[in-house]
Amino acid sequence: MTAPAAWRPVLAPAVRLRHDRVREVDLLVLPERVVVLRGTAGAVLRLCDGDRDLGTIVAELAERFPGAPVDTEVPAFLDRMHEEGWLR
Repeated sequence: MTAPAAWRPVLAPAVRLRHDRVREVDLLVLPERVVVLRGTAGAVLRLCDGDRDLGTIVAELAERFPGAPVDTEVPAFLDRMHEEGWLR
């Protein structure tokens, strides 16, 4: 899927985003496994609330991380999360 700008991503019902304070990492908690997120992945996924569309998410991240290639990397990352079934 190539994410349309109007897509309003949200975590799938069985997926939870948690922060492990001991290891200082963000985690995706799934029914039968845990995925450790690296870098800013947790910050990106926290914006996926079903209210913000993809364009808004990219704009917010571009403001937070000036100079980062969020306009290409964020849609590609969210596409992968969708393909895994972790986002709707």
